[in-house]
Amino acid sequence: MLLLDDNTPAIIAAAAQADPAEAVVPEPLKAVADTLSTVKDSLSNLSLADVKGIVTGENTIIRDGLSALTKLTVEFVPKLLVAILILWAGMKLAKWLRKIIVKALDKKGAEGSLKSFLGSLVDVLLKAMIVIMAMDVIGIKATSFIALLGAMGLAVGMALQGTLQNFAGGVIILLMKPFRVDDYIECGSYKGYIKEIRIFHTIMRPFNGRTVIIPNSELATKSLINHTKEPIIRLDVVASVAYGTDLAKAKKVLWEVVRSEKLIKWDPKPPTIAVSDLGNSSVDLTLWLWVTVEDYWELWKHIREDIYIAFNEADIEIPFPQVTVHQSAEGEKVHMEPRQEPDLEKLRPHFSTEAIGEGE
Repeated sequence: MLLLDDNTPAIIAAAAQADPAEAVVPEPLKAVADTLSTVKDSLSNLSLADVKGIVTGENTIIRDGLSALTKLTVEFVPKLLVAILILWAGMKLAKWLRKIIVKALDKKGAEGSLKSFLGSLVDVLLKAMIVIMAMDVIGIKATSFIALLGAMGLAVGMALQGTLQNFAGGVIILLMKPFRVDDYIECGSYKGYIKEIRIFHTIMRPFNGRTVIIPNSELATKSLINHTKEPIIRLDVVASVAYGTDLAKAKKVLWEVVRSEKLIKWDPKPPTIAVSDLGNSSVDLTLWLWVTVEDYWELWKHIREDIYIAFNEADIEIPFPQVTVHQSAEGEKVHMEPRQEPDLEKLRPHFSTEAIGEGE
């Protein structure tokens, strides 16, 4: 841009009044004159619409900024308010559902660890869903976030496959209750009382005083025997007598032992005494005795001793395994017949004359 001093307007006016043929205009002044002429021509060609655009600011940065601000105010702010409302209401709902689940588990008598764990799990899952919903409302797409979480979950699941199986088994045990604490169970080679049920494993205490830690997946997927689930269970006792023993007398002695035992229950079923097996050297009599869970082992410890004492007093022989050995006289050789081949000619009439494998 050309900078002029204060005399520039006078010089330009004098140059304009002079004769164009005689006037000599300097080059800088000529350039200024050309610029002013161009501006004059532009102003003379302006339309009313162009003037309005300049005054109102259309097609300018200010217009674009005002448009963006208007869009933010009209569109984003309501969505943001809706998202905040969803978060507030969702958190209240998650807390309420957690209380309902805990109360339902209380009514079913669930373990304290199960109630705490399931309550926390439901609370976390619901809150995650609420946050994703709020993000979607304000326009933040959670697809990539969910895909990332899914990939992470798959990787963790593959790494902790056995642990997750034990966790699932623990939840099944705590919900379905195949056994409880202090129950006596038998699962495979494990036998003992249940002392504690945890999320990933169960602690068992057998009779030898050891502590057995069993993964929950084994207890949840394999067959087991719960000896103490019912209040009254049956104790089976086998009493063997020698062959030739008067069975009526033996049963009478056994009934006297049963009637003298106060721990034996006659309800819901009375005791039963019957011959259960004819062994190699004994006749086995089985007693089916009903007893409460609390008295089971007390009766188990002394009922066989009572039967032994009663049989001795009644002169009933209790058998033991016997082997009969036959021995030849001293110096006598054992006679063995020589092996002879069978006479096929004598046996031939008993066989079909048709060759094996030949058809019609």
